Amino acid sequence: MTDSGALVVRGRLVQPSSVVDDGVVVTSGGRVTFAGSLPDAVAAGHGPAVGQVPPAPEAYVLPGLVDLHNHGGGGVSFPDVASASEALAGVVEHRRHGTTTLLASLVTAQPEVLLERAAVLAELAAAGEIEGLHAEGPFLSLRRRGAHNPADLQEGSVDLVRDLVKASRGYLRTMTIAPEVPGVAGPGGVAEALVEAGVLPSLGHTDGSTEQAEALIAQVTAALAAAGATFGPITATHLFNGMRPLHHRKPGPIAACLAAAARGDMIVELIGDGVHLDPATVRTVFEMVGSDQVMLVTDAMAAAGVADGRYELGPMSVVVLDGVARVVPEAGTSEAAGGEGPIAGGTAHLIDVVRCAVAGGVSLVDAVRSATAVPARVLGLTGEVGSLRPGARADVLVTDAELRPVRVLRHGVDVGIDVGVAEA
Repeated sequence: MTDSGALVVRGRLVQPSSVVDDGVVVTSGGRVTFAGSLPDAVAAGHGPAVGQVPPAPEAYVLPGLVDLHNHGGGGVSFPDVASASEALAGVVEHRRHGTTTLLASLVTAQPEVLLERAAVLAELAAAGEIEGLHAEGPFLSLRRRGAHNPADLQEGSVDLVRDLVKASRGYLRTMTIAPEVPGVAGPGGVAEALVEAGVLPSLGHTDGSTEQAEALIAQVTAALAAAGATFGPITATHLFNGMRPLHHRKPGPIAACLAAAARGDMIVELIGDGVHLDPATVRTVFEMVGSDQVMLVTDAMAAAGVADGRYELGPMSVVVLDGVARVVPEAGTSEAAGGEGPIAGGTAHLIDVVRCAVAGGVSLVDAVRSATAVPARVLGLTGEVGSLRPGARADVLVTDAELRPVRVLRHGVDVGIDVGVAEA
């Protein structure tokens, strides 16, 4: 029977393997108590409550989205915040567009800056506003640094890893590392220290060879298994972007990542926003490795959800024009002489990425799975977030027929979409 405090949502329910046309989700006490078809809801005793909610044949009902690579939004840059309250505004920007679970991403900076920002963001994690932190750098390739400040890149440091874990109060969840950087791979290196600390390594921003990528993947896979880790597997930070391009005589890290994903040893991030990757590339990767090994992310920065203009991303200045963020070229460089700086993160919300993937030929079920259940599995949160099943957290995204948000629930509480104020 449905209790008096239950909340009922109706629409086309997107389940892990199908879409239920007249679907019903019932929540109570911040948890999902039922998710399925209308006849099954009636049979389970929810008929009276469901009957009070009109059908919504044009609406889609999705699990709340899970974004594991996000540098900010709403004018707020997570790598630059001075307080948890400031950072929360960026979290809310994405939450009101359906991202109910989020990792706040840092960028390469001086160690003392990384530790300061990690401590600030850890306050949000401790309060339950975000799931944790993602450190993108500083153990990255100079050549494939993208929007990371070259002066702040460094060799692998186990001491810095331990300091970051401490500063983040244990909420550091993932860290992007390049396998060819000294001190990263092999015994006693950063990758080993990350797994020991309960942090998931992510291969990225690398100019390394296929063999170097394969070795890191094998090392992390074995270490996670030996530790009995409930999170993982190893991921690839925004596959294709910030990596040596795939070439038929010098395949580089991309070939190793695709092969590992195809055999189930890796999950690859894709920034499927139509800017970082062509939609055909996104569709092809889905077809090659399967949606269970693909994780859609935004790599969002401060300009997500706000106007074009000039922004900061850590120590780097960024200009956003027509929704595309690029690093401001340094004086005297070829870019300053008329070229463009590298892309500096995304300006989309995760539901926009899902919509773009579907428009590019990825099935709705697959795109939603890669933005919900897959990242939840990476975090070790299967059954808690990323799905609509009894017992899961009542995080629900309702969209219109064009996959544009119309309602968001987090912990069963409505998030204010129009006013941009979220209930924790």
